[in-house]
Amino acid sequence: MNTYYTRFLKLIVAMVFILPVASCNHFEQKEAVAEPAAFSFVFLTDIHIQPEKNAVEGFKTAISMVNEIHPDFVITGGDLIMDALEQPYGRVDTLYNLYNEVVKDIQVPVYNTIGNHEIFGWFEKSGVDRSHPEFGKKIFENRIGRRYYSFDHKGWHFLILDSVEEDEKGYRGGVDSVQMEWIRQDLAGIDAEVPIIVSVHIPFFSMETQIFRGVMEPNSVWSVINNANEVLELFKDHNLKLVLQGHQHFLELIYVRGIYFITGGAVSGAWWGGSFDGTEEGFLLITLKGSEFEWEYLDYGWEVIQP
Repeated sequence: MNTYYTRFLKLIVAMVFILPVASCNHFEQKEAVAEPAAFSFVFLTDIHIQPEKNAVEGFKTAISMVNEIHPDFVITGGDLIMDALEQPYGRVDTLYNLYNEVVKDIQVPVYNTIGNHEIFGWFEKSGVDRSHPEFGKKIFENRIGRRYYSFDHKGWHFLILDSVEEDEKGYRGGVDSVQMEWIRQDLAGIDAEVPIIVSVHIPFFSMETQIFRGVMEPNSVWSVINNANEVLELFKDHNLKLVLQGHQHFLELIYVRGIYFITGGAVSGAWWGGSFDGTEEGFLLITLKGSEFEWEYLDYGWEVIQP
């Protein structure tokens, strides 16, 4: 097993550089935005907690390392529990209770992102009636909190978004129209120079399909945000620096038009069955200084425990 501070376990880089045309026709004087203070936070995605496969022990091992680092806070990237999409209520209730109990061990604030596996009963196999009081995303809102929201920390602005929409096949990647309007209103109060970080579960962009199925294969509706370009257009006059993504279970870096999109591996690796295509069980450490950041993917040292 690699050391705690394994950097870039598997790095997939797609870089597109588009240089804006500078204009010198006029100058607009504006009040300078204060330089953000230095701090760090951790991004834990695809935890998939469950009573089986020693997942609780694994998650607690990751939490121990987070507590040693003592970041300012933690952002989770969705798929906190093993599955609610096709499971009966009793199982889903157990998983949510288990997550909420174990996550209390984290000694800093936790900001949660909803993933597709947190959504109750969208798959017919669950046998759940849509009239159930916790059907769909209601269970996440009842047990965890808001599906989308924002907060500020030491000069940076953070948006936690819901990137999962229902469709005839169960779900797809997407940001709904109500949330789009909320983003517009949220950004209206943010100075254009303030650095911004976004967290989503389903990625805006990913090469997962091309890597695993062939370079000419199109992405599926559930592998990326279907209206990604429209969502990103909302940020065109703002300083979006970083998008943190989950869902794919591998480490991926895409740099497009000055924005970094990092798919953050998985705390659970291959769903607590070992590493996933070379990406060990781990999480991202983001260190911010001024309006810039650095990142590392940390292998927290968990080994599969054979039954």
